[in-house]
Amino acid sequence: MISLDNLSVSYGGWTLFDSISFMINPKDRIGLVGKNGAGKTTLLRIITGEQQPTEGAVTINSECTIGYLPQQMRVADTTTLVDETAKAFDEVIRIEREIERLTEEIAARTDYESEEYATLIHRLNEANDRYHILGGDTREADIERTLLGLGFKRSDFERPTREFSGGWRMRIELAKLLLRRPSIFLLDEPTNHLDIESIQWLEDYLKNYNGAVLLISHDRAFLDNVTTRTVEISLGKVYDYKVPYSKYVVLRAERRAQQMAAYENQQRLIEKTEEFIEKFRYKPTKSNQVQSRVKQLEKLERIEVDEEDLSRLNIKFPPAPRSGQIVAEVKEVGKAFDQKRIFSGAEFIIERGQKIALVGRNGEGKTTFARILLGELEATKGTIKLGANVNIGYYAQNQDDLMDGEFTVFDTLDRVAVGDIRTRLRDILGAFLFRGEDIDKKVKVLSGGERSRLAMARLMLEPYNLLILDEPTNHMDMRSKDILKEALMKFDGTVVVVSHDREFLDGLVDRIYEFRDGGVREYLGDIWYFLEKRKVESLQDIERHDKPAAQKAAESNTGKLSYEQKKEQEKLLRKLRKNVEMIEEEAAKVEKEIAEYDAKFAVATEYNADDYTKYNALKERYDHLMHEWEKASYEVEITEQS
Repeated sequence: MISLDNLSVSYGGWTLFDSISFMINPKDRIGLVGKNGAGKTTLLRIITGEQQPTEGAVTINSECTIGYLPQQMRVADTTTLVDETAKAFDEVIRIEREIERLTEEIAARTDYESEEYATLIHRLNEANDRYHILGGDTREADIERTLLGLGFKRSDFERPTREFSGGWRMRIELAKLLLRRPSIFLLDEPTNHLDIESIQWLEDYLKNYNGAVLLISHDRAFLDNVTTRTVEISLGKVYDYKVPYSKYVVLRAERRAQQMAAYENQQRLIEKTEEFIEKFRYKPTKSNQVQSRVKQLEKLERIEVDEEDLSRLNIKFPPAPRSGQIVAEVKEVGKAFDQKRIFSGAEFIIERGQKIALVGRNGEGKTTFARILLGELEATKGTIKLGANVNIGYYAQNQDDLMDGEFTVFDTLDRVAVGDIRTRLRDILGAFLFRGEDIDKKVKVLSGGERSRLAMARLMLEPYNLLILDEPTNHMDMRSKDILKEALMKFDGTVVVVSHDREFLDGLVDRIYEFRDGGVREYLGDIWYFLEKRKVESLQDIERHDKPAAQKAAESNTGKLSYEQKKEQEKLLRKLRKNVEMIEEEAAKVEKEIAEYDAKFAVATEYNADDYTKYNALKERYDHLMHEWEKASYEVEITEQS
C-alpha cells in the first residue's frame, strides 16, 4: 500500500535518517516509536508529502487515502460542533446530490434500451455503492457515536466550536478524521488531548478499523492494545518487529544480547588469530599456516552491533522535608466561573506519603482543583486546609505560559534558584539531557519534550514534600516516563498527579479521585480497579439512557429484569446475533471472490479492465460489510451486558 524506499534526511551535515526502508500493508497496526527528536513526526510528514526527503522515495498506491492527525493544527471556529463534524461527509453530500440528479434524469427518460440509459443506471449504481461504503445512510448515527465516544455530551452538539478549548477542538478534528474512513490513519500522539475513557473508546475503534494504522504514541498501554507491529527509529535507522511494543522491548533486548555475545566471540577469535600471525610471521616453517590465517581474517564477515542510544534522564527528587501527617484537608470544595459550575462536593483528606491520581474528562475540574490546592485559585465553596510545614512543588500542563521564551535554558533555572543550588545548575541540567550548547538555547526554540524536561528540572531546585503534577508525561518518551515514574515511587513525600496515562499510573498510585458530571468520587484502589468499576458503571448508564421510562421505573422498583423482559431481551439477542452471522457469511463469500481475482491477476499476461472494475467493486462491498459487522457486533455486546 505504501512503500518507503531508502529514505535519507540530512540537515547541514547532520543525518536524521540513513537509507531507511519498510512497507506499510493494508490492515497493518504499526506503532512508530523512538526517543524525542528521533524523527517520528518527520517520517509522517514525509509520507503525507508535507516534507521531502534528501534522498529516497515514498510510493503510495493510487487507491490509498491518508488521514493525518498532527500534534498541533489549526481548527475551524465558525460553526457548531455537529455541523463542523459533519464536514467529514463532504464527499457523501456530493454523492448524495449526484444520486438525486441521476435519479431525476433517469425518471425523465423513456429510452430504456439505449446505451445512454444503461450508462446512467451504471453510474447510479456506482454512486449508491460508494454512498453506502462511506456511511452515507448512517452518518448521523456515526457522528453521534463518534462524538460521544470522544467524550462530548449531547448538550455540546449545538455549541459553537469557538467555545471549546484547544484540546477539545483537536478532538473535533480527530472525530472528522475517523468519520472519513481513509485507507490509513497517521496519528501523531492522538491520546495527548484525551481522557482515559476516550482513549479506551479510540482503542476499540482502531482495533476494529478495516484500514491500516500508523501511530506515534508514548502511551505504552495504548500501543499494546492497538498495535501488532512496532517500528523503532533510533540513531537514523529503523528496526521492524511484528509484535506490540512490550513484546518488542523484550525481543530487541534479546537480539542485542545475542549480537553482543556473537560479537565478543568473534573478537576473541580475531585477537587469537592476529596473535598467531604476529608470533609466527617470520618463521619459514609456519608460513603456510600464517598465510592461511591471514586469508581467514580477510574473508571473515565482521559482526556489527547496533548502536544503542544510551542518553537518558537522571531524575532523583531531593529528600522531602517532614510535613504533618495531614497534608491537606479538603472540605466540600467546589468551583464555579460566573454561572458555570465546574465541580462541587470534593471532600477528602490527603495524608503524608500518599500518592493519588486525579482523573476524569477534560474540563471537569482536575487542573482547576490542582490550582486551588496550590493556592493559585480560590474555591467558590468549601475550604482546603494545608497541614504543617507543607511545601508544594508544581508541574503545570501549560509550560508555554509559565516560561519566558526569550530566556535561555540556563537563565530559566538561574532566575529562580537561590543559595548553594546555583552552583549545581549545570549538573542538574545535564541530568535532564541539556548539555554543552543546549543550555544556551532559548526556550522558544525547544521542542515539547525539551520544555517538559526543563520544567521538571525546576522541581529539583528546592526540596518539596508535596508534588502536584499536571499531565507530566504528555511529551515524554518511553524511557523518560519510566525513569520519572521510578523517581516518584522512591520519593518519600506526597504526590498528587493529574494523568490519563494508565501505564504511568499503574503501580504509582493507590487512590483515585474522579471528577465527573460536576462531582468528585473516591476509588480506593489502583488505576485498573478504577477502570473496571467505571466500565461497569458506564454500561449501566447506557442501559438507563436507552431504556423506556416505564422499564426504568419497573427496574428501579424490582432491581432486576422481569420474566417478560428477559424473554424480550433473549429474542432481541437472537435477532442481533443472526444479523451478525448473515453479515459474516456474506463477507466470507466476497472475501473468497476477491481471493479468486487475486489468484487470477497473479498469473495474468494482459490487463483486463472489466476484471479490475469488478474486483474494485468487490473490495468496496467488503469494506461496507466490515463496517456493518462492526456496528452489529457492538449492538450484540451492549445487549449482552444489559
